[in-house]
Amino acid sequence: MTDSQALKQRFVQQFGSAQTEAIHAFHAPGRVNLIGEHTDYNGGYVFPAALTFGTTMLIRKRNDDQLRFASTNFDLHKQISIDNIVFDTSDEWINYLKGIVAELQARGVHIGGYDILYSGAIPNGAGLSSSASLEVVTAFGLLTMEGAAIDEVQIAQLCQRAENVFMGVNCGIMDQFAVAMGKRDHAILLMCDTLEYKHVPFQAGEYQLVIGNTNKKRGLVDSAYNERREQCEQAVKDLQVQFPQLTLLGQLSLEQFQAHRHLIKDDTVRRRAQHVVEEIDRVLRSMELLQRGDLAGFGQLMIGSHESLRDLYEVTCTELDVMVEEALKVAGVLGSRMTGAGFGGCTVSLVHKDSVPAFIDQVGAAYQRSTGLIADFYVCEIGDGVKDISEQLAQASEH
Repeated sequence: MTDSQALKQRFVQQFGSAQTEAIHAFHAPGRVNLIGEHTDYNGGYVFPAALTFGTTMLIRKRNDDQLRFASTNFDLHKQISIDNIVFDTSDEWINYLKGIVAELQARGVHIGGYDILYSGAIPNGAGLSSSASLEVVTAFGLLTMEGAAIDEVQIAQLCQRAENVFMGVNCGIMDQFAVAMGKRDHAILLMCDTLEYKHVPFQAGEYQLVIGNTNKKRGLVDSAYNERREQCEQAVKDLQVQFPQLTLLGQLSLEQFQAHRHLIKDDTVRRRAQHVVEEIDRVLRSMELLQRGDLAGFGQLMIGSHESLRDLYEVTCTELDVMVEEALKVAGVLGSRMTGAGFGGCTVSLVHKDSVPAFIDQVGAAYQRSTGLIADFYVCEIGDGVKDISEQLAQASEH
C-alpha cells in the first residue's frame, strides 16, 4: 500500500466514507535556511529553500458549518463551528489552523464546513518550519476548495499575519514565504523588508544537504530573540547620528558599518550589529559563488556564518557547536552551520554523497559522546512549494 492509499484509508477511518464529496489532497514543504540568519527582522537578505518533505492535508467538503480537524501525528482532534473561531490554549496545534480560518474570514473569503486530516513528516521543534508548513497548506487548500483566487505571496503574508495576530508569535515572513514559494533545485534570495525575491539555482552536483537535529529543547528562544531585536534597534539609533534616514541595519553597506561602527557605544550591541551586516554580505557573496558553481566557497561562507552566530550574535549552544565541529572533521564536508533561531534545533551541512553514511555515523557517535543526546539526520533535496496533489491521491487509490 502506498503512503497516499494509507492516508486515504486513515481519513475514511477518522471521518467515515458515507459521503458523495471527493477527498482532495494538498502538500506544503518544510524549509531550511541555507545562509542569512537573524537578518530577516533587520531588513536584510535570507536564502531559504523548500524541502521535499513536509505536511500533507486531506480535505473533504461537508454539508454543514462544522470544521473537523485530525492529525496522524497528534492524538488531539476537534470539531468546531466556523462561526466560533477563537484561540483556546487547550486546542494546541489546532490553533494554527483556526488562525488561518480567522484570517481568511477577515479578508472576506467564505469558508464552509470540512473534514480535514493532516500528516506531517517534519519533526516538531526542529526549526524546519512545521508550523509554517501547516499554515500554508491550510490556507492554500481552503482557498482552492472555495474556488478563491490563489496568490502564493499573499498566502505567505496571510499566514504570517495569522501567526502574529491569532497565535501572538512575532515571527518574520521567511518561513511562510519559503514554504509557499519554493521551487525544486532552487533556493530563494529574499529581501524580507520589501519581499523582493528571486529563485537562484542550487546545483549541488555530487553534494547533498544533510540536516542534523540536535534534539536539544530550545528554551531561551523567545526572550533572547526579543533581546537581540532590541540590541539591533539600539545599534540603529546610535548610527543615526551619521545616517539620520537609517531605520534598519540591513540598509547599511559593510563599508559604511566598518567606517562608523565606533558610533555604537555598547560593545555587545556593536557585536550584534557586526553579525547582521556581515551576514547580509555573506548572503550576497554566496549568490556570486553559486552562480560560478563554487560550492567549496559557499561551504566556507556557511562556516563563517556559524562562527559569527556563535561569537558575535551568541545564539548557538554547546549542542549546535559540537555538531558543527564534528561535521567539519568528516572528509567530504564543504560547510556546516546552525540554521534557524538557535539555542537548539538543527544544523545544515553540505556533504559529498559518498561521505553521507560516514558523516551520519561519525557525527552521531561523537555528538552522543559529547552531549549525551541522540541526534537525528535527514538527507534532503530541495523541493517545490505548496501544491495540489489531489491527482496523485486519485491515481494511488486506483492501483
